[in-house]
Amino acid sequence: MSEENKDLQLNVGDTVTGTIIKLEEKQVLVDIGYKTEGILPIGELSSMHVETTGDAVAEGDTVTLKVKKVEDNEIILSKKAVDAESAWEDLEKKYNNEEVFETLVKEVVKGGLVVDVGLRGFIPASLVETYFVEDFSEYMDKPLTVKIADLDKEQNRIILSHRAVVEEELNAKKSDILQSLEAGQVVEGTVQRITSFGAFVDLGGVDGLVHISQLAHEHVAKASDVVSEGDKIKVEVLSVDRDNERISLSHKNTLPGPWTDIQSRVSTGSTVEGIVKRLVNFGAFVEISPGVEGLVHISQIANRHIGTPDEVLEVGQKVNVKVLDVNEADERISLSIKELEQEQEEKEYKQYEKDDEHSGFQLGDVIGNKLDKYK
Repeated sequence: MSEENKDLQLNVGDTVTGTIIKLEEKQVLVDIGYKTEGILPIGELSSMHVETTGDAVAEGDTVTLKVKKVEDNEIILSKKAVDAESAWEDLEKKYNNEEVFETLVKEVVKGGLVVDVGLRGFIPASLVETYFVEDFSEYMDKPLTVKIADLDKEQNRIILSHRAVVEEELNAKKSDILQSLEAGQVVEGTVQRITSFGAFVDLGGVDGLVHISQLAHEHVAKASDVVSEGDKIKVEVLSVDRDNERISLSHKNTLPGPWTDIQSRVSTGSTVEGIVKRLVNFGAFVEISPGVEGLVHISQIANRHIGTPDEVLEVGQKVNVKVLDVNEADERISLSIKELEQEQEEKEYKQYEKDDEHSGFQLGDVIGNKLDKYK
């Protein structure tokens, strides 16, 4: 039998428009204006898998179809062939224009996702997200924004990428943040990674580095002693290198300084313990609080004349000092070891006098009773 049916004047490859008149389990009947109704098999409804004919069309729908076969007064039609031609044309435009568009996940298969783009499109697992996804089941029947990564009509290959869309969005966001940041700004970020030299902080799409020296006012041995991954912290922007996408940050500058409100913590006349940090020709600097050093002038080191501070003190030595003066504005504290020594000597002398009074005696106390017998 020839592929041409003289009575119906239809040829294989012709395009016709018809109306769905009946849905059956494995096929659909279509009125195409001829004496014989066209048959649209379930396999010709869509390039995607269709469970029932009602999933793809409904009675009364007007559809454009392609004639697949004309034989023995049967007209076999295809909807997916027409859709495929239209889809390829649309996809080629999207591919050439690098267009971002939305599609629907229809199947989760080994190695990725199958999506409906008018044809059967595939998103490999590596192109779904910017991170590893262990279980793709949650993507089923969900929309995804994608770009076409590869298109080959002859091979019927349509490779799509959601990851490319996400990366473009992240890069755009990163660019916006880099442009908006200026030195001196204080912003909030999240600690992403901790290294031996500091901590990387996410500022909402771009990371900045807080060097270990900028984590706290006091010396920090390990960044993990101050912050943990996931912590939200305030940071000050020190510098922005937009060309190399590098941002230097300081957490220290957002914290109260060691001298802030020092007079409420260290009062004049009080005695505190400290550690000798530096010896100079005119005295010794003693740290009495993290980041706070006071000066013990050479004249206040000992209760005797000394030539150099190292005659009495050494670096690292723990000492008690008396606070002579506190100047928060100039960040200066005057200290004295000598005054404590003098106070101690005076205390010991008074105690000696007191003890002496209790232990003193008169000659009469010794011989008084003995003289009584001679009276």
